[in-house]
Amino acid sequence: MVKVKFSTKDGKFVGVECEGHTGYAEHGEDIVCAALSSVIQTAVLGIIRIVGVNIGFETDEEKGYLKAVLPKEISESDWHDADIILRTAYLGASDLYETFSDFISLEVE
Repeated sequence: MVKVKFSTKDGKFVGVECEGHTGYAEHGEDIVCAALSSVIQTAVLGIIRIVGVNIGFETDEEKGYLKAVLPKEISESDWHDADIILRTAYLGASDLYETFSDFISLEVE
């Protein structure tokens, strides 16, 4: 099971952490893991390349780990835009969770 946790501060999304593999299918054929990974990685890329914020992130492909957190010093405008992207990623992850809850745990803190 993959654990997905979105972090918030003052009502805005500030980060996401994913750990594990869904176990839906064998490595390389797991469409649930691929879909979830695409949603989360696209959000990180959007924050970096579209918003222009160097979101700090770390990954470990073998463990199925990704953690991305907005920097503490960020303009209100950039925070707003990053929040929209992270909320959109949350919607994508929520949609996957609704169908594949045996393989994904999802929380917001």
